[in-house]
Amino acid sequence: MVNWINVVIVTISLALLPITGCSQRPTQKSTAKKLQIVVSILPQKYFVERVGGEYVSVEVMVEPGASPATYEPKPQQLRVLSQADAYVSIGVPFENAWMNRITAANPEMLIVDTKQGIERIPMAAHLHNENQEKSHTDNAENPDPHIWLSPQLVKVQAQTIYKALVQLTPERVGIYQANLKNFLADIEALDAELRESLTGLKQRKFMVFHPAWGYFARDYGLEMVPIELGGTEPSAAELAVLIAEARKEKIQVIFAQPEFSTRDAETIAQEMGGQVLLLDPLAADWLENLRSVSQTLAQVLSQSQILPWRSPYMDNPQPISTFAAIASTREITALKP
Repeated sequence: MVNWINVVIVTISLALLPITGCSQRPTQKSTAKKLQIVVSILPQKYFVERVGGEYVSVEVMVEPGASPATYEPKPQQLRVLSQADAYVSIGVPFENAWMNRITAANPEMLIVDTKQGIERIPMAAHLHNENQEKSHTDNAENPDPHIWLSPQLVKVQAQTIYKALVQLTPERVGIYQANLKNFLADIEALDAELRESLTGLKQRKFMVFHPAWGYFARDYGLEMVPIELGGTEPSAAELAVLIAEARKEKIQVIFAQPEFSTRDAETIAQEMGGQVLLLDPLAADWLENLRSVSQTLAQVLSQSQILPWRSPYMDNPQPISTFAAIASTREITALKP
């Protein structure tokens, strides 16, 4: 009788073992659950993934090829926000119009402002008009949002992201801390490389269509001359002054970007016998893109002749071929991949 009871007890105990094992799996899975993070632009995805590693899943609001100034989130993107753990903002213009709706989509979602702790500079101005004083005032009230194009400012943003991830999942603090340390080391190495490549150039001025590179220019002792300002293209008189300045400074390359029209850049390039090159401030691989941008600028600014060269890290080569087709009618040298 005793033996029979022992057999029953052992049998029940063995039967309960798999149940106990299964009950532990959800706990293990929940600790490894990825945080759902939504960011405004592609470079931020790179930042969050460098700090969060395998513990984050990142969605980007502004799609490739779209402008952060005018983007309107799609309904399905707002639905994604309802499941997000955090939204990481950076201060690009579309956020001003949409942040209330972004927040309303998920009141429980953590809002992470990565421009906190950063002193933003006014947008660069061409100031080739009769209202220079007014332009200065307008720019002071319209800070430059392109803080992701300064390696030193990205270090600040990375630390803000780190603090947010630790707030959401404090048990992973050691992992996030190690990832942050590695990321900051890579940024320091990149900064040193950029300073070396951009030192001792014959020319320090470069002309751009959209003034995205103000922080980059400030950090590395360059001077950015913008064509467009605040979404406004230059008047005919301003365009004439820009052309005269380009000739005076022997500027032979105008830098444009895939998200904006190259018409005015083409006009200036045609008048000075130059060409247009594309630089992408919104490339997905932030570190390699800035390295490539510095190489492009170093080659262009160290030479007096036009260089038929373009970055191997351009995320979207299509705008170049599109531009080449347009530019051929205006006698501008087409770029070839």
